[in-house]
Amino acid sequence: MKWFNRKRDHLLGIDISTAAIKLLELGKVGARYKVESYAVAPLAQDAVIDNNISNAEMIADTIKLALKQSGSRTRHACVAIAGSSVMTKTIMMSAHLSEDEMEEQIMVEADQYIPYSLDEVRLDFEVQSVNESNPDMVDVLLAASRRENVDERVEVLEMAGLTASIVDVEAFAMENAFVLLKEQLAESSDDQTIAIADIGASITTLNVLHEGHAIYTREQGFGGKQLTEEIQRRYGLSYEEAGLAKRHGGLPDNYSNDVLGPFKRALVQQVSRSLQFFSSSNANRSIDSVVLAGGCASIVGIDKLVEQELGIPAVIANPFINMALSHKIKPQSLSNDAPAMMIACGLALRGFD
Repeated sequence: MKWFNRKRDHLLGIDISTAAIKLLELGKVGARYKVESYAVAPLAQDAVIDNNISNAEMIADTIKLALKQSGSRTRHACVAIAGSSVMTKTIMMSAHLSEDEMEEQIMVEADQYIPYSLDEVRLDFEVQSVNESNPDMVDVLLAASRRENVDERVEVLEMAGLTASIVDVEAFAMENAFVLLKEQLAESSDDQTIAIADIGASITTLNVLHEGHAIYTREQGFGGKQLTEEIQRRYGLSYEEAGLAKRHGGLPDNYSNDVLGPFKRALVQQVSRSLQFFSSSNANRSIDSVVLAGGCASIVGIDKLVEQELGIPAVIANPFINMALSHKIKPQSLSNDAPAMMIACGLALRGFD
């Protein structure tokens, strides 16, 4: 299975998350990226559980709906697997080997790196760079995941009438999209350590990048679903009604203080805890900036609260800030959805590799 597949212009980036299907197609005008089409289509509550597809038909139908909403005619897509389902390892190999020879050697030696039998996994590799301490060797990134994690995503795209050209890893997609955020950060981020807190519906993922490369990933069970459930409980609404009210307003005056306030404090606490885990496992390496991504990053004032509580500069992710937009894109809608589109954006960028 070629995860790190070869070039194909105009790939749909499709992010299958717990709460929604996020679809994005990018083009280029000169050196500048252009948003050709995008859509966010909400998913039913139990379609994805713990990063696993539990209702393929429902997800395929939602992808079809997102395709229709976006108006895209592109039928080749890039999809991602959560980092917790993927084992990655950097290995050293001779710089003089061809790609086929590398593949052969990796297959022979795979049981040294992967704790499963080869029949049970999909794996791929990509040469990263010449090894720093030995110029005759190259560093090769090996990525492996259980077959079902890859196959179920490929199948769900096929059910929706799409072809999976590339299966990526969410942490790599986030790293790919990060390049577009550099101008949002106060200082040059080239030699900095940046934490991206992706706060989704049920999982918060912390990706730490140093000099633009992912060095740490950690998932925690926390997300916007908790806020939706509290609104549901407090105001006697259905889960769907609570979700709509959360996004579009219309809740009683006490909502900000009694419900949203405690959730924002809990969110900051989760981000703080994740950063402490990183710091203690990485010889107290400090973080220069925090980027907030995911649906919860759209909560008004959350960046200021994070900055205030953690004493670290914080920004809300917007990968589209310098992009041209096609005439069918509504700028305000795209701006509202931007923090949640980071993974979809990193996937769509694979069409330009």
